[in-house]
Amino acid sequence: MMNNTAELQLVDNSFYPDIQGTKKTVVAAILYNKRFFVVALDMLLALLTVWMAFSLRLELLHTPTGSQWLIYLLAPLLMLPVFIYSGLYQAVYRHSGFTAFVTVVKAVAAYGLFFLSALMLLNIPGVPLSIGILQPMICLLMIGGSRGLIRFWYITIDAKKQNKGVQEKLLIYGAGSAGMAIVNSINRSSKFDVAGFVDDNPKLHGLTLNGLKVYSLKQAEQLIANRVITNVLLAMPSASRIRRNEIVEKLHKYPVHIQMLPGVEELIDGRVTVSDIKEIQIEDLLGRDPVSCNKVILNDIIAGKVVMVTGAGGSIGSELCQQLLTAYPSKLLLVDNTEYNLFNIHNELESRCLRLNVKTEVVPLLGDVTDKKRLAEICRAFEPSVIYHAAAYKHVPMVEHNPVQGVRNNVLGTLAVAEVAVQFGVSSVVLVSTDKAVRPTNVMGASKRLCELIFQALADNPKHKTCFSMVRFGNVLGSSGSVVSRFRQQIKEGGPVTITHKDITRYFMTIPEAAQLIIQAGAMASGGDVFLLDMGEPVKIIDLARRMIALSGLSVRDVAISVTGLRPGEKLYEELLIGNNPSPTSNLRIFKAKENFMPWSQLHKELAHLTIAINNNDSVKVKRLVMRLVPEYQPTATTADFIAIQQKRQLSAA
Repeated sequence: MMNNTAELQLVDNSFYPDIQGTKKTVVAAILYNKRFFVVALDMLLALLTVWMAFSLRLELLHTPTGSQWLIYLLAPLLMLPVFIYSGLYQAVYRHSGFTAFVTVVKAVAAYGLFFLSALMLLNIPGVPLSIGILQPMICLLMIGGSRGLIRFWYITIDAKKQNKGVQEKLLIYGAGSAGMAIVNSINRSSKFDVAGFVDDNPKLHGLTLNGLKVYSLKQAEQLIANRVITNVLLAMPSASRIRRNEIVEKLHKYPVHIQMLPGVEELIDGRVTVSDIKEIQIEDLLGRDPVSCNKVILNDIIAGKVVMVTGAGGSIGSELCQQLLTAYPSKLLLVDNTEYNLFNIHNELESRCLRLNVKTEVVPLLGDVTDKKRLAEICRAFEPSVIYHAAAYKHVPMVEHNPVQGVRNNVLGTLAVAEVAVQFGVSSVVLVSTDKAVRPTNVMGASKRLCELIFQALADNPKHKTCFSMVRFGNVLGSSGSVVSRFRQQIKEGGPVTITHKDITRYFMTIPEAAQLIIQAGAMASGGDVFLLDMGEPVKIIDLARRMIALSGLSVRDVAISVTGLRPGEKLYEELLIGNNPSPTSNLRIFKAKENFMPWSQLHKELAHLTIAINNNDSVKVKRLVMRLVPEYQPTATTADFIAIQQKRQLSAA
């Protein structure tokens, strides 16, 4: 019977390998006293249940006489060895669960069989055989109940120790299966005092589930005020982002901390625990629900093919790799110049391959996209069919202060990738671009527009068969160095949250959505296409800051918002389209535009001049050449290049 006690932890000296000498002796004594107490309790219950069985059977308060005393002696004498053999006195009851209860049932059943057999064999006058059935049944209730009470007592004590008696008042929004499951988990932890459920279904209002009343949203508002509710938990794993957003909008005016359970796909086997509760993030509200993709097209260009991603360790590149893996390429080439980022994404993908039994070979390749020789070696060795070019310097102020290196990495890197793709007959190359490439006011945006011009010009060149396309979109939530990441850190530090202008707006989408749409757009390309991703409505950055502060359970009185002024090259708003009237595609969130570009024969000569200026580290000439190639580029009047500024200071000092 010991083999069935999966949840019964044996208590012996092996649990205390670090306890020596006196301490070990003391622990052994404590354990002995606890076991002695449990054995004594069971013996007492054995006697009590015999008396109860006689009293119920005879319908009077039983007073034993004569040979009936033998039954009172027989019960504990039979019970003790059976329980010892079953392992009941080697269990840690604070950790026992359903399997432990099953073991108790088996032990009592075995004892009951022996007890009834003994009564039949002895055939004692004045002792009905029904006592042999009644007493084990009552005994099961009493023994099982005592174990349950011991466990409950320990859990309560442990919870009070962990939480020091302080509990947060909690309302659970969602009276479904997830809500019920999390209540059971919360009751075991005692971290929260659950005040009830809130649900949109009017049929549930006023009902009691698991001892908790179900309220409407209007009733919940009053409850928040009356019972000083501190937390609201959204227990709706399958709810859409739109629905979550609506609920948060209704609740954010109240001084409550809003948390949530993750989506269904993130919950293991549908089980819900307190550890699954997470902070609700701005990504959970601003992001949109995914649009179904055309998996047939994706499989045609990716499944069984060699796919390469440049900038694979970056925010977009790493998510591209994660999603490409689900289309089962034969090889996935990860190209990045940052060893740490490459190490991380390679480990993540390798682990995922093992977990999902994916046979894709993941190959990490250190290399800089401006190193054309390295790119050629990679393409010669692995012969990729598709390249996603996500490697770029993307932070506007950083590139503005280091313009030559920004143009070198973004423009010359894109040129090297494109030329190597043509040289080795790569079927398709997709450029990850940005809305900052539209009428740019900064070096980063202008360099990305120049990258687009390279792809457009090469796509128009009939001397090769490589399909070049571009995907242009706005900011992604939570990418490295993004405004959301910065706000989150500033709020954590107590503020102030800094914005550059009270009227500045930006488009946002989540990293997974952006990566998904990039892959789908690339699959639809015919050559020279500029794909625009539907970014939804622009968001005022000051509203974003206020919302993130509110989601943290704080207000602008707790965390100040400071306006610092526009940075060099920064625009008040961004656009996605240079011309007009983009064409729809088969995907509702992807549009296509044809925009003006320079023929490759002319552009190639201009790029040669730009390369010389870059190699000479001539920031003034680099900027002038970029302005000539990108006529819409309207840079700020002041020079932000740190080197140029320092050189000017040195000249002035001389």
